[in-house]
Amino acid sequence: MSKLSTREIAVSYHNHTIINDMNIEVPEGLITSIIGPNGCGKSTLLKAMARILKPDGGAVYLNGRSIQELKTREVAKEMAILSQSPDTPQTLTVAQLVAFGRYPHRRGAGRLSVADKEAVDKAITDTGMLEYKDRPLEALSGGQKQRAWISMALAQETDLLLLDEPTTYLDMAHQLEILELLQELNEKEERTIVMVIHDLNHAARFSDHLIAMKSGEIQHIGTPSDVISKSVLRRVFGIDAYVVPDPRTGKPLCMTYDLVDRHLEAVPETEGPTQVARG
Repeated sequence: MSKLSTREIAVSYHNHTIINDMNIEVPEGLITSIIGPNGCGKSTLLKAMARILKPDGGAVYLNGRSIQELKTREVAKEMAILSQSPDTPQTLTVAQLVAFGRYPHRRGAGRLSVADKEAVDKAITDTGMLEYKDRPLEALSGGQKQRAWISMALAQETDLLLLDEPTTYLDMAHQLEILELLQELNEKEERTIVMVIHDLNHAARFSDHLIAMKSGEIQHIGTPSDVISKSVLRRVFGIDAYVVPDPRTGKPLCMTYDLVDRHLEAVPETEGPTQVARG
């Protein structure tokens, strides 16, 4: 049984349905990325799974129990969530920010325990932020700030880590820095990671499992080779993509693409994914 799953969840904003009857099983110990066009419900799905949003129907299950029936502290001991563009006073130091991640394990608002301090130090070290430990957030680069936030999530010591567009507003080098960090955490500590991501090639390269969405519905679920294919990208994004194997990783690589001519007949929904081009 999956540690995190949804059963026929429906989520709406102001009587407008965003997600309808969605069923998902998040595979344990893997990196799952959610992809799809803007406004398709990716972030809404992530927030519903993290109990930030309450579904109008259906349920999210954490360890086999409805997440809505669990106490906040119980959920926080099992799952850490990093929202898009989190807002926090910039005068906080990295260490002070990361210490907030110990909330679910602390009793009252007293000093950090020895175990808390060890968890904070480990999280800061694991993300390569030790030399910035006492620096205020306002003195950090975009990539360093994102690593600080990830450190806070790691300090919760959860098996599940959910991230909403963790590479947004970062340059190419810092994007790779964050994604390689997440991949390392997954491989070395077997953390289950679920993230919303826009870049298709990053999704293919750094994920084991992909969920492709469109208009609040799942269009395809599978491995990167299953999902990053000509037919799926055409159906989900309306693009005619040229997909080849990445010469470094062997994962599918979207080399170039054009908009599909809207006057042409749409690809039938029953059509299976096209094999990744070889050469």
